Amino acid sequence: MKTEIITIGDEILIGQVIDTNSAWMGRRLNDHGIEIHQITSVHDTHEHILQSLQKAKDNVDLVLITGGLGPTKDDITKKVLCEFFDCDMHYDEATLKSIEDRLSARSIPMTQLNKDQALVPDACTVLANSEGTAPGMWFEKDGVIFVSMPGVPYEMESIMEKEVFPRLKERVGLKAIYHKTIIVYGVPESMLSDMLNDWEDNLPSNIKLAYLPHQLMIRLRLSAFGDNKQDLQDAVQKEVEKLEKIIPDNIFAYEDDSLGAVIGKILKDRGETIAVAESCTGGSVAYAFTKNAGSSDYFKGGVVAYSNEVKQASLGVKAETLESHGAVSAETAEQMAEGVCKLMGSDYAISTTGIAGPGGGTEGKSVGTVWIAVSDGTSTFAECYHFKRTREHNMERTVQTAMFMLEKIIQGK
Repeated sequence: MKTEIITIGDEILIGQVIDTNSAWMGRRLNDHGIEIHQITSVHDTHEHILQSLQKAKDNVDLVLITGGLGPTKDDITKKVLCEFFDCDMHYDEATLKSIEDRLSARSIPMTQLNKDQALVPDACTVLANSEGTAPGMWFEKDGVIFVSMPGVPYEMESIMEKEVFPRLKERVGLKAIYHKTIIVYGVPESMLSDMLNDWEDNLPSNIKLAYLPHQLMIRLRLSAFGDNKQDLQDAVQKEVEKLEKIIPDNIFAYEDDSLGAVIGKILKDRGETIAVAESCTGGSVAYAFTKNAGSSDYFKGGVVAYSNEVKQASLGVKAETLESHGAVSAETAEQMAEGVCKLMGSDYAISTTGIAGPGGGTEGKSVGTVWIAVSDGTSTFAECYHFKRTREHNMERTVQTAMFMLEKIIQGK
């Protein structure tokens, strides 16, 4: 079943609101074996919405529409739907009663705008909205199903779960789709493609491979299509086992686990701990660990030592080190890592010191120059990187690189 998602609203197009609805629907549709063919965002204009509906009807089997169902004048979706399906509107009594009860419970008087939310196109089947006042609407035209829902995320999600998925399962039956994501580190995309060429060429016809590069990682997504989800899982697992033999040292994690979560699990399983000393990352490495539930089992603490005074007083960095080599140096990074490891009593430590930008660079140390050190309490390893992009990008790359360095030390690589 090919599906298009249409989101309506100028606020999405100008970046004022992030389209989380499409992301949520994409995940849930995939869980139900429904293929997304296209995602479209359109202006709050009559002509644009109408054109999008017509194009979708000619290309897919299911159209999911969100937005434009509010009580104000700029919400025109229902009027356009009436034109598209060549029908008038009427008050749906069940929806009107629900609105009255909801407003009465909150001691809010009923206005004409509130009442008009119960107006629905004659051609639709009303889908109850237990979380709000605007109902969902189910239409059919030339063998294509159209579902219009509010843009408020929790209202849309409720209608999808309680009304749309049960109807789709009953009406059309649903195929199975299964995805498996493998996170790869330490090899460029073009080189990885060459390494996996024979394996990829011999994938079963119902399994597709996608390369999804992101910063220092590449996500390999295997997607299997068929009738039985368990059979698809088994088939994908066989391919993953083949992949693990081809690039055993480059597979870092699976699915959407964050780097902090993956390393945290390794540390927890081993009964070991980590501490961090940060300068240029300003606490971002610590956050990469602590944003995960249960991080207190392995994360000891951290020091954000932005100034040289703090580096000396809290981490034991020597004054002569700073004078001779500077804050952005291997020597300083190493002493920061060793200092926080001793201070926190941890098994491992990470330190970061660099020039995140956009200012602060020199001829010898340009913006994006970062030293990262990892210590295991007895030995310390430091390495220099040159990221050379925006401040945010340089910080993110530093965090990711520090995580990968730590993982190599932990695993004895």
